Amino acid sequence: MNRITYADPAWLWLLLLIPAIVAFYIIRQQKTTSSIRMPGLEPFKSAATTFRHYLRHVLFGFRTLAITLLIIILARPQASDRFQDVSTEGIDIILALDISGSMLARDFKPDRLDASKNVATEFISGRPYDRMGLVVFSGESFTQCPITTDHAVLINLLREVQSGMIEDGTAIGMGLATAVNRIKDSQAKSKVIILLTDGVNNRGEIAPETAAGIAKTFGIRVYTIGVGTQGVAPYPVQTPFGIQYQDMPVEIDEAILKEIASETGGKYFRATDNNKLAQVYHEIDKLEKSKIDVNLFIRKQEKYFIPAILAFCLLALEILLRNTFMKNLT
Repeated sequence: MNRITYADPAWLWLLLLIPAIVAFYIIRQQKTTSSIRMPGLEPFKSAATTFRHYLRHVLFGFRTLAITLLIIILARPQASDRFQDVSTEGIDIILALDISGSMLARDFKPDRLDASKNVATEFISGRPYDRMGLVVFSGESFTQCPITTDHAVLINLLREVQSGMIEDGTAIGMGLATAVNRIKDSQAKSKVIILLTDGVNNRGEIAPETAAGIAKTFGIRVYTIGVGTQGVAPYPVQTPFGIQYQDMPVEIDEAILKEIASETGGKYFRATDNNKLAQVYHEIDKLEKSKIDVNLFIRKQEKYFIPAILAFCLLALEILLRNTFMKNLT
């Protein structure tokens, strides 16, 4: 992106003289105004001020603009182009998100799923140099977004995630296994899965312990997050009168989530509200920092040519008018 800078900006202080020059010209014009004595001014009251009366100030305007441009030329305006050469020891990250019906519980605002999506969106936006992908699971699992550097696409696909997209249930092992399958062939220096759930594994053909063992084999670090308040929470329940919310015990298999994290070299977190969930992602963000080298290149181009042409034209026009058309006005 181009921006104008000045090689010798000290010359710009001379611009403070321009208001003084204008003030001096106005005072001088007032003092040099001609006057004649008349017995009365009645014959002249109806006389209108002509255009030629104001035209005589044009020459001063041309000269003042020319001086202003010459000062700018002395300051040497330059257009600067900035380029960044970024090299990074990238981290590949897969978000494995539970979208089961219990994720609609209202112990988070507005509910667990939307709160998780909002915090994950901020996490993605804060890591522009990492490749990321998204896996969702409930009774089964699938890849919502493969690993990509296009974070705008990832965020849009994350926003489209809704509970009920697939069969209900909590297949933690399947969700983790799908995430492992998506990231296992990555050549990144660090491979990470962030698995978020609010329940107990009750579906799927792959046990969470088995999926954790596969992740460990491929050198994948898994951070696990248990989402849900302590005690009871308002869960959505289908009734003959539609969806109603009833307080039910919060059951999270923390033991298996801790085991997954421990076996793969990750860490387990418990988020009991929106703020705690944001803190969890902030902690993971600090633990998994990319090494980034940024080299800045600046290319400058002199931009005094156009002001110089304008200043020359203004001075030439002033001299021409002063000695021809406006000779009698000055």
